[in-house]
Amino acid sequence: MFALDGDTLYSAVDRKPKRSRRLRRIENARARPDVTILVDHYDDDWSRLWWIRLRGRARVLDDGEERERALALLRDKYPQYREEPPDGAVLAVDITDVLAWAPETGSDRKV
Repeated sequence: MFALDGDTLYSAVDRKPKRSRRLRRIENARARPDVTILVDHYDDDWSRLWWIRLRGRARVLDDGEERERALALLRDKYPQYREEPPDGAVLAVDITDVLAWAPETGSDRKV
């Protein structure tokens, strides 16, 4: 789950059961902040397929005002987070490049 605020994407470590509280994606972002995020949509009707690739620099927010603002955005977007707000780190990605594809365009295009 994610929320956008301008050119920054936020995703939080939520309360779903996990094998470890130290998630690989968070540790990878700390070690190598240049990241790529791919969001895609599948449909049996292939004319409705699409994807978007975001590249940027990741920051891990363990506390602070920006983390609280990101959590508010996520609570506003997802009812599940209103009932059980995330209590872990927030991954912030400052987007520097966007590439998207959909059948009507027929090719990759910068957005």
